[in-house]
Amino acid sequence: MKKLVILGAAESGIGAALLGQQQGWDVFVSDGGKIKDAFRELLTERQISFEEGGHTVERVLVAACIVKSPGIPEKADVMKQVRAAGIEVCSEIEFGYRYKGSGKIIAITGSNGKSTTTKLIWHMLKTAGYDAALVGNIGYSFARQVAERPCEWYVIEVSSFQLDDIHQFRPDVALLLNITPDHLDRYDYKFENYVRSKFRITENQQPSDYFIVNKDDAAINEYLTTHSTNAKTIYFTMDERNIQGDGGFVDGDDMHIRFDGDDMKTSIHDLTIKGKHNQYNSMAAGITGRAVHIRKEKIRESFETFEGLEHRLEFVATVRGVDFINDSKGTNVNSVWFALESMSRPVVLILGGQDKGNDYNEILELVKEKVKAIVCLGVDNTPITTFFKNVVPVVETHSAKEAALAAYSQADKGDVVLLSPGCASFDLFKNYEDRGRQFKEAVREL
Repeated sequence: MKKLVILGAAESGIGAALLGQQQGWDVFVSDGGKIKDAFRELLTERQISFEEGGHTVERVLVAACIVKSPGIPEKADVMKQVRAAGIEVCSEIEFGYRYKGSGKIIAITGSNGKSTTTKLIWHMLKTAGYDAALVGNIGYSFARQVAERPCEWYVIEVSSFQLDDIHQFRPDVALLLNITPDHLDRYDYKFENYVRSKFRITENQQPSDYFIVNKDDAAINEYLTTHSTNAKTIYFTMDERNIQGDGGFVDGDDMHIRFDGDDMKTSIHDLTIKGKHNQYNSMAAGITGRAVHIRKEKIRESFETFEGLEHRLEFVATVRGVDFINDSKGTNVNSVWFALESMSRPVVLILGGQDKGNDYNEILELVKEKVKAIVCLGVDNTPITTFFKNVVPVVETHSAKEAALAAYSQADKGDVVLLSPGCASFDLFKNYEDRGRQFKEAVREL
């Protein structure tokens, strides 16, 4: 029996372990940290051998194939030894792809807007009566869905880390929403490495597949001047002049989706998710809907009935005339730019966390225009305080409760307090969800 080793026992690792066992592999799961109780119980129940708190290299290196958690960097000792041994390494989405059967894949990547667009496309498919699963970085892992309930359609949110270890993974429809500097610590601080990683989503596509791309994104356009794809490429843009033939664009208050020469028009006021960035996300989703033969009225219905995501520009409460908005999922500077761009009233911005080499010049003009004060929320706020000290008042805090209180004290009636951290959450919180929930709790206690 061939040996499959799973490195990392979070959602993706557990999914790969369950699928591997089902497909007849001898599975061993190894996690360098502590495994969550629910996952440990599941492994025990399924009689899958595992270890936690470190990797026993001898047991790892006997693998015929290793499925690596997207959270494990190549510079980790165990990965150096795996690479030196020449063992095949694949990501969980690659492993799931090999056993998906006839199911079709819509895969979404980008630095921002992935989760919203993924969920919107899934909502669209469900509205149209398709048998569809929401998987990847959102919901179940792809591999676990394949193991437990195979579907006709898989809508997968895909990160660059997952794309780094694909070999055959081929989406029927691939979406690339945007590329802005993020996770550069994993890519030797070279933006071009990160861009290349994102474009791997289309590398195995064929002429019968679709590649749906943001025409207004500078990094995407630059890459496409020297690289090509086999897939049929369809663009979305804010300016109709940027596209010939099929594609999405906005003209005044109307969003157009042209497909096979047929134009579908929707008022941007009918979209339940607001802001320019969500017009991009909606165009990408609308083109996808047309590409997979969803009727126009069902696409419009899904635009009008879609509920946005928790922790993504989520309205929390109004406290004595001050609106509080939770955008904890905004973990890079470009997310903060999108959040600020959608604000029409004065903002007290809560910023900070684990800095990934951020360049705050990207939001400087919007901060000058819209932000009256910045509240830092993090262990080390030096990069933010240093950059903004002569721009707006800056206050330091070290908990969600402190941050909510400090922001409230800086705000006047009619203002918005916006938690859009632009940083990872792991210095003070378990993850961005924990940060968002603690913030919402703190707001409700004001």
